[in-house]
Amino acid sequence: MSIITHVSQKDVKYWVALSLFLKFGPRRFQRLREYFPDMQAAFCADAAGLRNAGISQALAAEFIARRETINPDFEMEKLAREQIGVVTLADSAYPALLKEIYDAPPLLYYRGSLQKNTALCLAVVGSRKYSSYGQRVTETIAGGASEAGISIVSGLALGIDALAHEAALAQRGATVAVLGSGINDAAIYPATNRGLARRIIAHGGLLLSEFPYGTPAFKYHFPQRNRVIAGLCAGTLVIEASEKSGALITARHALEAGREVFAVPGDIFRINSAGTHNLIKNGAIVTTSAQDILDGLGIVNAKATVAARTSLPATKIESDITKLLRTESLHINQLARSLALDTAAVNATLLTMELKRMVRNTGGGNYVLT
Repeated sequence: MSIITHVSQKDVKYWVALSLFLKFGPRRFQRLREYFPDMQAAFCADAAGLRNAGISQALAAEFIARRETINPDFEMEKLAREQIGVVTLADSAYPALLKEIYDAPPLLYYRGSLQKNTALCLAVVGSRKYSSYGQRVTETIAGGASEAGISIVSGLALGIDALAHEAALAQRGATVAVLGSGINDAAIYPATNRGLARRIIAHGGLLLSEFPYGTPAFKYHFPQRNRVIAGLCAGTLVIEASEKSGALITARHALEAGREVFAVPGDIFRINSAGTHNLIKNGAIVTTSAQDILDGLGIVNAKATVAARTSLPATKIESDITKLLRTESLHINQLARSLALDTAAVNATLLTMELKRMVRNTGGGNYVLT
């Protein structure tokens, strides 16, 4: 698998190497990016340089000791052996909605098709101990959303998560499993769903994680994982959740990111209905069909939306504009000068690219890539 990156091949291995020190989370990673010219410089920095970048003295010393055990080239070889790709926050292929959240992962590890599966997503989460009603609801609503063209995102956990992935596979639709562990075969958790993970990849789906190769599924990883599930998606659907369910953490992350939350009403006498009913009382969209999802997200034709969002430049002008906007926002007049074209021709192309969701007008004739 090729690595989707506009970071140089030489530098991406240092993004990977730095990610192995799990105490460098999104905010510390950002400090390193802001201070050092590239991640090779960050990885090789001495204690004084790390302190100047905003890393505490104790943490800098701990990282320098850990660094002695990391061989960046060997780490890339391990990824290549298991066909694991990497996309960094600096890359245009990084999922657009996920990039918007406050603490977006600095890099993602993936197996499968990244862009096809993350164009238009719905998170489907719920209890591990589901009822026959919960199973039927998941198969009907998640399956219906998948059939409409929406990618179903969940966490590969036992229960509703696994049922949601299965519902998408049954429709031959797109599905994304976001893990709280590494995504190499031996690290996939839970082990009982490794067969499901293999089928997801085999049927064109996606495994995704911010955790590097070999990372075990520690308990505290799952709240982190849940923010990625919510961040990838335009909305989150909760099916059967108790008042203390982890699914509610995903719903909270969705609300914090300004995304829609959907909840399925259940039996008022069942403990696994308490969480979903509380969500409904607090404004979640009551959901009894896949059409409720489409209506709540304002989607008329999900498959057309996905096709537009994943479309590649169709002309040389589109391709040239994409290259110019890859690193900065530019005014239409700047684009015209750089391309040696008249403004009318550039404007017509930009309008087409806006309809295809390739670029966005930020106001005053300034454009950025979406």
